[in-house]
Amino acid sequence: MAMEVFQNTLQPMILLYMLLGVSAGICIGALPGLTATMGVALLLPLTFGMEAEAGILMLLGIYVGAIYGGSISAILLHTPGTPASAATAIDGYEFSKRGEAGRALGIATISSYIGGVVSVLCLWLISPQLAKLALEFSSAEFFLLALFGLCIISSISGSDMEKGLMCGLLGILIATIGIDSVTSYIRFSDNVNVLSGVQYIPIMIGLFAMSQAFESIETIFDKEEINCNVTRVIPSKADFITMFKTAPLTGLIGTFIGIVPGAGADIGSFVSYNAARSVSKHPEKFGTGVPEAVAASEGGNNGVTGGAMIPMLTLGVPGDAVAAIMIGALTIQGLTPGPMLFKNNEVLVYTIFFGMFIANTMMVFLGLSCLRLFTKVLSVPKPILVPIIFILCVIGSYAMRNNLFDVGVMLVAGIVGYFFTKLKVPTSPAILGLILGPLAEENFRTALLKSDGSLIVFFNTPICWFFLILIVLTLFGGKVKRLIKLQK
Repeated sequence: MAMEVFQNTLQPMILLYMLLGVSAGICIGALPGLTATMGVALLLPLTFGMEAEAGILMLLGIYVGAIYGGSISAILLHTPGTPASAATAIDGYEFSKRGEAGRALGIATISSYIGGVVSVLCLWLISPQLAKLALEFSSAEFFLLALFGLCIISSISGSDMEKGLMCGLLGILIATIGIDSVTSYIRFSDNVNVLSGVQYIPIMIGLFAMSQAFESIETIFDKEEINCNVTRVIPSKADFITMFKTAPLTGLIGTFIGIVPGAGADIGSFVSYNAARSVSKHPEKFGTGVPEAVAASEGGNNGVTGGAMIPMLTLGVPGDAVAAIMIGALTIQGLTPGPMLFKNNEVLVYTIFFGMFIANTMMVFLGLSCLRLFTKVLSVPKPILVPIIFILCVIGSYAMRNNLFDVGVMLVAGIVGYFFTKLKVPTSPAILGLILGPLAEENFRTALLKSDGSLIVFFNTPICWFFLILIVLTLFGGKVKRLIKLQK
């Protein structure tokens, strides 16, 4: 099997696709407002005619490149290219003000690589074991897994829990449109375009890409002064020591945050930043431009990339919005994420693992050798960039089924996403609702049919109790902590 994996991954065309994916990802990530999710969603249609290995590895290259690319504008402009680099901007920009932008970018590049490699190792070690466990799942366990994923909405909504829950409920309701998978009853609409359900890829393109394009129109003619003066990017020996102390640990933190459905690289970055500050000998210097701060945030956010793939590949539950799009990419190729993927397509799974390692390696070489070139992307005028995004959104949503109805769905989702952004309503819960809602409903009803309507089926196995405990902790853990603090 090892030889097949090497042969699949090291094919010249696949390496070229990955190289293009990583390069495009870095450019997308470097441009403020263009997120990793948006980049993967926009370029997903390009994989329709590709082999499964080539298409999926190109998208993973975009993912890896975009998460890293956000650090470029975060350090040079104090404007995170992606939400994942928000913590990097805190200390990274301080380097730029001292004239050490190249040093900060070098630290970010190598730390991103370290965090990414740690996450790939965890992906390789954890996923096969989790997939074996998932083969023991029945309908009851899958329902509780999906319910746990939906409960995560309460924790990823931040201070706007009500808005997050509302958005998640909206996603669940949209997912119920079409033919009922259990009874074949037509629900809500007999329109032929939605009988098989509302396609979530056009919705994701609308929520994450078109909404950003609408928002960019507001500042399309604003001029920004951009300092692209980048000198030496290879860090010093002391910086290397700092990175190798910090980035592996924060990469591990990011990986486990990535495993939690819906958490995302932005949370991984901030948690890693705070963890590094809490164990630092000089925490008061964080925020003034210290190497361990940049290394921690970049190691953490790139650690999420591999972590998010673990529940997606093994259980069919997306770790973040990009992983949700990857489910669509696998589905387009006729593959279903979950434990049977490891059983029936083992070579493909390990090709993905090895491909992610190569994508991270390409990222570090491109970052160190072509960094001055990538900074030029920041100079692309918005009047040119925004129309290109509009065109790609339309093409991407149309290409999936060659159906103009999907373009309409994308536009409506883009308008909704734009207003949600203005109202500070998180959109990730809607994607969780769209993907996990049908999984929860189908398995809930199937479990009840098998048990003649008895709810005892959801308490029968240790796996069920494990998920029930996680659900209780997710829903009430924060409230219990607050009550304890108030009593003290």
